[in-house]
Amino acid sequence: MMKMALLLFLFASALTTLSVSESKFDVSLKPHALDSLDVGYIQMEGAQNCSYLVIITTSCSSPKFISDEISIAFGDSYGNQVYAAKLEDSLSTIFEQCASDSFQVDGPCAARICSLYLYRQGSSDDYGWKPESVKIYGYNSDPVTFVFNTSIPKDTWYGYNFCDNAPPPPAPSSSIQMYVQKWGLFVMVLGSVFSIWM
Repeated sequence: MMKMALLLFLFASALTTLSVSESKFDVSLKPHALDSLDVGYIQMEGAQNCSYLVIITTSCSSPKFISDEISIAFGDSYGNQVYAAKLEDSLSTIFEQCASDSFQVDGPCAARICSLYLYRQGSSDDYGWKPESVKIYGYNSDPVTFVFNTSIPKDTWYGYNFCDNAPPPPAPSSSIQMYVQKWGLFVMVLGSVFSIWM
């Protein structure tokens, strides 16, 4: 029985080590308005070669529906910027109260996403739509969540820029090497447990 408990403990430890972590930023900081964003530069310079999954959760204290158009811009500390002029889904109403909406956004391949801004344009009042959070899954980085819980002002880029404090991403070769080392360690631990158990 003791050997079985040891086996389960080591297996759970190995799985925890191999799990994907999510990037989180200092939630005490509040989103802010951006003075300007050069969207033309992003569109000209950005090679369309990576896809991102963007999940936006609308707060339950937001209006039930909105008719505004929502744009998004996000990027990494190396200047890679991804931009979508209008987030839309032809199959359903989006940005409903207490709901999450998913979008595929294409743009240049970025490292760890550390800035995100939303832009609201339309006929709703000055403080209408209230996103709870925006989560981004990227090709070459851990998922990252930006917490808003505040209304987005109309006709203003509004969000976060943590890029000055973002640590550099690991080199691709070191990521692969760490992945191989973790799996090698897992196999060695599992092998030694089975040899003790037998």
